[in-house]
Amino acid sequence: MAKSKEQKQEILKTLGDKISRSKSIVFTSFNALGVQDNQNLRAKLREEGGEYYVAKKSLLDLALKDQNIKDLDVKNFEGKLATIFSYDDEVGAVKALDNFRKDNEEKLIFMGGILKNKFLSSEEVSNLAKIPSREELYAKMVGSLNAPVSGFANVLAGNLRKLVYALNAVKEAKS
Repeated sequence: MAKSKEQKQEILKTLGDKISRSKSIVFTSFNALGVQDNQNLRAKLREEGGEYYVAKKSLLDLALKDQNIKDLDVKNFEGKLATIFSYDDEVGAVKALDNFRKDNEEKLIFMGGILKNKFLSSEEVSNLAKIPSREELYAKMVGSLNAPVSGFANVLAGNLRKLVYALNAVKEAKS
């Protein structure tokens, strides 16, 4: 059933809001994705602060142009097109999508993406998925900051251990 002009305006408004709030956007083909797979993917994306959204290519193209993303023409993408919006982190939802894609290789294909209003090719989207997430980077940073402190504590504990060994050796020598 065809959508009315008011419904299309509402979809455009919704898409514009999603595009303006998202830190990264990925376009993917989902031709052979079943209902259960679709629901599983949506749940995984929600956990990572992302959203899976399907709209007509013409409406998506208008919404992108309204948000000053003019270098991209989504009408040229073949097949059914889903848009994945990542709100919390640039790579969180992309990583979840990539993990899902590994299990469903032929069902889900990266078509491209947008990061900071710059178009990304499908290869660049795959590379973006390989970047560590924000939590992983935080953990590495904390480990790097903690390394000198724990090293210093081990050095001090080593001196105490050596003192205890020396005192124990003196005690055994006297006995």
